[in-house]
Amino acid sequence: MRWTRRRLLFRALRKRGQLAAVTDRTRAIRRNDILCFATVRNEAERLPFFLDHHRRLGVAHFLIVDNASEDGTCALLAAQPDVSLWRSGHSYRLSRFGMDWLTWLMIRYGHGHWCLTLDADELLVYPHHDSRPLHELTAWLDAARRPSFGAVMLDLYPKGPLGDRTYRAGQDPLDVIDWFDAGNIVTKYQPPLKNLLVRGGVRRRVFFSTEPERSPTLSKTPLIRWNRRYAYVSSTHSALPTHLNRVRGRAAGDAPSGVLLHTKFLPSIIEKSREEKRRREHFANSALYEDYYDALIGNPDLWSPDSIRYEGWRQLESLGILSRGGWD
Repeated sequence: MRWTRRRLLFRALRKRGQLAAVTDRTRAIRRNDILCFATVRNEAERLPFFLDHHRRLGVAHFLIVDNASEDGTCALLAAQPDVSLWRSGHSYRLSRFGMDWLTWLMIRYGHGHWCLTLDADELLVYPHHDSRPLHELTAWLDAARRPSFGAVMLDLYPKGPLGDRTYRAGQDPLDVIDWFDAGNIVTKYQPPLKNLLVRGGVRRRVFFSTEPERSPTLSKTPLIRWNRRYAYVSSTHSALPTHLNRVRGRAAGDAPSGVLLHTKFLPSIIEKSREEKRRREHFANSALYEDYYDALIGNPDLWSPDSIRYEGWRQLESLGILSRGGWD
């Protein structure tokens, strides 16, 4: 694993030349600031709420790579006073789905900071997030000598066909997509990385019921007290060194955990699926996901009688999806 980590760091150093600064405000970053890193493409409708949500939690500065957006994303981000922005027209897939670019930015700017690494369709929630800022959580993690914090992606969807609702930029996605699956979560231990892989949710039920091992991974470690020698392995599903993956299960002890509310299934998913099927940039073997994209393009209704309406983090705790652990 040590050589794997070194290889990933070397990749990031090589790929730094693929980034061109658009607005660099990193001089404003202060010593104890919580930072957020993301790679985005054509996310102008999601970003206003994404930025405001994480500002409210306590993120002080966003470091974002725009992957050749065509919908005004770049201009929107460049206008934000707490965003530093880079642009790249290179392949998202060949940059390890943006992780090579973000690893370089974390090497350069994230060292010593608590770093939150997200996709634009992910909204972090954690126990007491509505009343206690991220700084309180990270202070507890520091005191408990826990350098990382785990979360499970929770796919949200509407009741009725995906494309039949309306969403406007800046609106809370939960106004449009507020249902989820809770009863089909499965876990699998991966010895090399010493992490618990989690699968399940609506995508496993609807799109991968006959091949559940191909369903997307839901477990992530999005929040880490970063060191320039660290690296994510596969998106934020696992990290190196392996002790960073001790965020859930028996090995994690009494660890708190969160949820990433996954807003993928807004009405724009139909057009985005057409584009991603054509671009073939989102999966290592995109041909395996042809049926997945075709199903989304068909404007499906993901709701079932077993679907649960989202009510907040306390509901998720009662369902065992997040945990307060020793932080209360």
